[in-house]
Amino acid sequence: MKVLNEKNTILILVGLISLVIIFHLLILFKIIPSEIAWGGRLKTEQEMFVFETVSVALNLFLIWILTMKVKQPESKIINIVLWLFFVVFILNTVGNLFAHTNLEKLFSILTFVLAILILRILMKGK
Repeated sequence: MKVLNEKNTILILVGLISLVIIFHLLILFKIIPSEIAWGGRLKTEQEMFVFETVSVALNLFLIWILTMKVKQPESKIINIVLWLFFVVFILNTVGNLFAHTNLEKLFSILTFVLAILILRILMKGK
C-alpha cells in the first residue's frame, strides 16, 4: 500500500493550502503586516485588500478543484485547471526567490512543494 496515494496527496495539498489561506487572512485582518507579502511591493491598503482577497479566493477555488478531482479523477477540465495551477506555482516560486523579504523568499519552498504535489496528482497513472 502506497502511503502517498492520490487521495493522501490531495489531503496534504488541502492542508497546506488551508494554512496559506489562514496566512492571507491574517494579513487581510492586519494581524500580520502586509509588507511581508507580495514581494514587499504593495503600496496602499486598497492594493493589499484586493491582492489578499483574490489570493484567498484562488486558494479556495483550488481546494474546490482538488475535492472535485477526488470525485471525478478523469475529468479533463479539472486536469487543465490543475496544470494551470502547477504553472502558477512554478512562476510564484521564481517570483518568491526574487522577493524583497526573506520570509517570502522562504515561501518559495512552499510554492515549489505545492507545484510538485500537483504534478504528482497529474502524473498519476501516466
